[in-house]
Parts: sequence; C-alpha cells; structure tokens
Amino acid sequence: MASNKPALEGPVATADPGENLSFGHGRSEGGQAERAWGEWNPTEETVRPVRGRHRVAKQRGLARSSTVLGVGVIAAVGAGGIATAQDKPAVSISLPDVIADNLPDAHSLPGMGSSSTAEKDTASEVLAQAPLTSAGLTAADTEQGATDAGEALRARILQQAEQQQADADAAQKAATEAAAVVQATSQAKKQQTQAEKTAAEAKAKAEEEAKAKAEAARLAKLAASFSLPTSSYTITSTFGQAGSLWSSGHHTGLDFAAPTGTPVKAVHSGTVKSAGWSGSYGYRTVLELDDGTEIWYAHQSSMTVTAGQKVSTGEVIGRVGATGNVTGPHLHLEVHTGGGAGIDPMGWLQGNGINP
Repeated sequence: MASNKPALEGPVATADPGENLSFGHGRSEGGQAERAWGEWNPTEETVRPVRGRHRVAKQRGLARSSTVLGVGVIAAVGAGGIATAQDKPAVSISLPDVIADNLPDAHSLPGMGSSSTAEKDTASEVLAQAPLTSAGLTAADTEQGATDAGEALRARILQQAEQQQADADAAQKAATEAAAVVQATSQAKKQQTQAEKTAAEAKAKAEEEAKAKAEAARLAKLAASFSLPTSSYTITSTFGQAGSLWSSGHHTGLDFAAPTGTPVKAVHSGTVKSAGWSGSYGYRTVLELDDGTEIWYAHQSSMTVTAGQKVSTGEVIGRVGATGNVTGPHLHLEVHTGGGAGIDPMGWLQGNGINP
C-alpha cells in the first residue's frame, strides 16, 4: 500500500557514457536539457497517516536525545583513551635471571614450531591407523593382548562362561563329595550295626556254649554222683504207658528187664527208708535222697540192706527178680518227689546226667 503521492510521469533520459547526469536532470528529444526537478522531502502534509496495527509510535523528547548523548560520550571516551595511550612512552618489563635462564625453547613447547606439527601428524597418523573397534577396550583387555573390542567382548564372555562352568563343576563336585560322605556314613553305620549284631550273636553263642559247657560239667559231676540202677538190661515199659496189666490203668514207673539175680544199685547216696514185701510190688526197697526224693526198687528177688541204712552211689542194695505182679524178671523203678507224687524216671535220670 503506497503512502506517497505518485511521481509525475515524463520521458526517460539516456546519457552518453562520458556524461555525468544527476538526479532530476534529463534530456529532451532535441537533446536540450530539461528543467531540473526539486528534491522530494515528504512532510506530514504529504504523508498519509498509517492506520491499524502497523502504526509506529513517534519517538519524542528525552529518548531521542539520550541515544544521541550516549553515542557521543562513547566516542569521546574512546578517542581520548587512544590518544592518551599513544602519547605515553613504552614501559620495559624485566624478568629474574632464574626464570629467564629456565625458559623453555619455543620449538620444544607442545603445538609450537615443527616439533608440534610432527607430533600432531604422528598423533593423527596413530589415530588414523587405530581401528574403530578398539573403542571400549580396558587396560586389562590390552594387557591380555586384545586389540579389538569385539574380540575383547568375546573373550570376556568366554571367560564368564568358563567361570560359570567352573562354578558348576565345583558345585557338582561338592554335591558328589557330600553324597559320598553320606553314603560312607550310612555304610559305616550299617557295618557298625552289622558288627554289633555279629558281636551280640557271638556273645549269645558264647554264652550258650558256656552254659552248655557248664551244664555238661554239672551233668558230668552228677554222673559221677549218680549211677544206673542196674546193668545188662532192656527198657520194656515206660512211665504213663496205658494197659490192663496195671491196676491203675497205666504204668507208673520204668521197667528194666534183666536176668534174675542181676545186681540192683543205689542211683545216688541216701538213706534206706524201708525194705520188705509190698504186695503187687513184691520185694521193694525205698531209698530216700538228701533232697527228699524217694527211689522205689520193686520185684526184687532179694534185698541186701535194711531200713535206716545209709548207702552211697552205685552200692548194691538187692537183686533183680520176678516177685509180685509181673510177667517176667525185671526191675520196676519209680521216682517220687518229696510230696509223694510220682514223676517220669527217665526224665529224672537224664536230668541228673544218666541216660538209660
């Protein structure tokens, strides 16, 4: 949007190369110079006011003068400072000899002269030759000979895997050793239990053997103090045997069949309680032992002892016969306890070391 009045239209003048023309001057068609145009200076009367949001506030008074004043002050101070510095003489600076003597050569300083250029070139060359994969390498990787980050990573992974495998092997070994210890302990306990059992069995066996030996010794001693009631005999009837031959319905003693006149002996030392005729028993001798046990000898043909007589083991007290209720010559032997009850003579004799 134009805010100025349009300029007057007129012919455009062209100038020769060597001719100097100024603004507002031109030539006419006949080559004569036209009249000069005046300088256009817009004023408030010739400029239309700007309306709307594009209107610019005018700067008035102090703001404009302050800006001009500040620029002037800066210019004056700068010019005065430069003039003052140029007018003053140069000041010399001196250093101590120690510092001056120890100053390094400029060419030896990093980044100075040809040496710095060489170092920079060398560093650039090393950097250019270094592989990009060396990034991330540690000092430990370099000491182990790794020059590549991937190789170093691979080495670390392998090392970690080896360490894990070693840990797993160690755990497996520990578990195996623990199992072996448990098995050895169980085996040792089992062996100990077996040993204790074997020892207990051996002890029991030894005790049994000792007991049997003691019993054998006792029986041997008893055998020395006890004797069979007769000799050259045959067992024909046993205790408790049933039959009509006995008035009680069963046999009450042990029969030793032997020829008439065969000696009858005392089975143990004792006292003759009675000796004489006793009905169905024929001639009978009753021998009382020291413990009260009574031994009855029946069906004798004759008796050699009397009542009250003391006899010793194996001493002859009578002869085998067939007196009383018999079917043939034999010795009928009965054994009665101190209370008078009859017991099996065979068991009693065997209990005292005698085996008829």
